[in-house]
Amino acid sequence: MLNSYGGKYFETKNFNRLAKKSIQFNNHYVGSMPCMPARRDMHSGRLNFLHRSWGPLEPFDNSFPEILRKNKIYSHLVTDHYHYFEDGGATYHNRFNSWDFIRGQESDPWKAMVQPPLEKFKEKFHKSQLNLNNRESGHYRYAINSEYIKEEKDFPSVKCFNSALDFLQINKDADDWFLQLETFDPHEPFFAPKRFREKFKTNYRGPRLDWPQYDKVKETDDEVAELKANYFALVGLCDYLLGKILDYFDEQKLWDNTALILTTDHGFMLGEHDWWAKNRMPMYNEIAHIPLFIYHPDYKQYVGESRSAVTQNIDLMPTFLAMNNLNIPKEVKGKSLLDLLKKDSNIYTALYGYWGGGINITDGSYTYFHYPDNFDQTSKDKYQYTLMPTHMRQFFSNEELRTIKIQEPFSFTKDIPVMKINRIQRKTDEGFKSLEDTKSALYNIIEDPGQLNPLQDRHLIIKYKEKMIDSIKENDPPKELLANYFNI
Repeated sequence: MLNSYGGKYFETKNFNRLAKKSIQFNNHYVGSMPCMPARRDMHSGRLNFLHRSWGPLEPFDNSFPEILRKNKIYSHLVTDHYHYFEDGGATYHNRFNSWDFIRGQESDPWKAMVQPPLEKFKEKFHKSQLNLNNRESGHYRYAINSEYIKEEKDFPSVKCFNSALDFLQINKDADDWFLQLETFDPHEPFFAPKRFREKFKTNYRGPRLDWPQYDKVKETDDEVAELKANYFALVGLCDYLLGKILDYFDEQKLWDNTALILTTDHGFMLGEHDWWAKNRMPMYNEIAHIPLFIYHPDYKQYVGESRSAVTQNIDLMPTFLAMNNLNIPKEVKGKSLLDLLKKDSNIYTALYGYWGGGINITDGSYTYFHYPDNFDQTSKDKYQYTLMPTHMRQFFSNEELRTIKIQEPFSFTKDIPVMKINRIQRKTDEGFKSLEDTKSALYNIIEDPGQLNPLQDRHLIIKYKEKMIDSIKENDPPKELLANYFNI
């Protein structure tokens, strides 16, 4: 969507301002997916997905805001990302000195409405968003939350930016602080103030349609256009809000002594490859290739430039530590990006994926997706390694916990053994979404950026598979992972 990365859908003027003011990284990639696995990567500087799925920080993890805090650098979090306050994310925000949680996004269990007007909701929302018989469903909670978001000032992302501006106003003259401003937007549901939506006209005339399914595209052309227009509007809101921060930096001359970094956790399929959303399909670049802008006052002579080095979100943690002249723990696998602010490099690769899904690698020229032969995501022997046995919104099941065995320490667990737990998953489980298109594939992303034409070059495939195996081994993987995926 962003113009500086080639997006031509509409003008993203404030992202353009930031691109001119910062150094843009053109090959920045995810590590572990989706939301909380990505945040564990960002906190710890190492990959989550080889050893466990969605879950909290572990007791042995190095967390950059905690390291900052313990070294008298004040860290503050502003977020409307409600997953921090579920079972599977409950140890992240506590690492900061302080935090401000803004309520009301998506399925946040915010407003207490015991008997909501379900008939009104059924008229208000598209039939695909009418899972309203279950109080636990996202559609149910979103319908209630949206009743309390009427004006632009009510939107959670607007409140997040106002909270961040309050922090800056109070602390702009202080030294040694770190602010993480984070918004759920432009995550689904694609709900933005009317003035951003009015710019994008469609022929759709039905009830509100702003939450695509995690599925193949099955909607009519008008419905597809409506969903995309609502997404464009939400990106427009994000662009506007970014402008408020840039304006404040201009007004207060914060560029003289304050670094500003912008990135995200993952992307989203908006109909490409005939898919909506994420999680179920291969990790095409619409999901895996994410923006990164870095402004640092010590490197202001390089602003407006771009870098082609392959980077990923595990590199943020060591970068933050290096910016504050702190030692980088030996368990960290990411690299500080400060040297790349001065000079480009082409020596890096990125390994990324979902726990239990395909494993992926890129060097900026090719992407290789690897799935084992006869891939079965519900196979009986799929182990997670953890001291924090929670899934997204619940504890591990009793059946799973009965499989616990003690695993000898990994290289990154600081001589601490962990639990080895069999992930018992069934197609009948609530929320189960099958992975599809699970075939290994190699793409030349220079000549084929849309990843439309998989290559059949056997020698290249072997080369990237070997690169992948080497990268996995550097992360001290579970023994069965190499056996299951590569017969090693």
